[in-house]
Amino acid sequence: MIRKDLQVEARSRELVGMMMLFALLSVLIFSFALELDIVVRQDVIGGVLWVTVVFTSIVGLSRSLAAERENGSIDALLLAPIPRSAIFMGKFLANTMFTGAVALFLLPLMTLLYNVTVISLPMLGILAGGVLGFCAIGTLLAAMTVQTRAREALLPVVLLPIALPLLLSAVRATSALIAGRDPVEWQGWLGILVVMDMAYLALSAVSFRYVVEE
Repeated sequence: MIRKDLQVEARSRELVGMMMLFALLSVLIFSFALELDIVVRQDVIGGVLWVTVVFTSIVGLSRSLAAERENGSIDALLLAPIPRSAIFMGKFLANTMFTGAVALFLLPLMTLLYNVTVISLPMLGILAGGVLGFCAIGTLLAAMTVQTRAREALLPVVLLPIALPLLLSAVRATSALIAGRDPVEWQGWLGILVVMDMAYLALSAVSFRYVVEE
């Protein structure tokens, strides 16, 4: 599953390119709107980063599952003699790679535009935790809404309230790290993020078979 998605993306260069363009435009718009001093930037840049990552990820999640439905691949996958959990893990890991690539692209871009250093090893850990959990529940809900006509509009409406605790922890950890606060503060939020990642991943892997069968 992972190899198939990576090969399709390598040939078309459509999904990641579209996600990066969306992320670039979002960050540029925020940079024009937030002509603030450096202290205020440190307070808001964490939210800007995660708003951009989240909506870019939603674009990718919706498109990746919609492509499987449009060309009939999802039916072939369900008929294949493989566990449903393998299909979920393949789509989840591919979506995580695509979203993670965009998130890494954002770090130097935001450092340049906002004149605030956001590149560090702890930041990579926070990004990884947030992206993993969001893509886990996002892949499940994208598979649930892909059969509907208004899937592009329905997915964020369903996904964002469920992912809110995860996103809150990610934003708090990111903001505390960028502001240079006591490491205990962002480490606590990172610990909560890891626990929610495991819960979302386990719940999504178990529920995926029922979602696609329905």
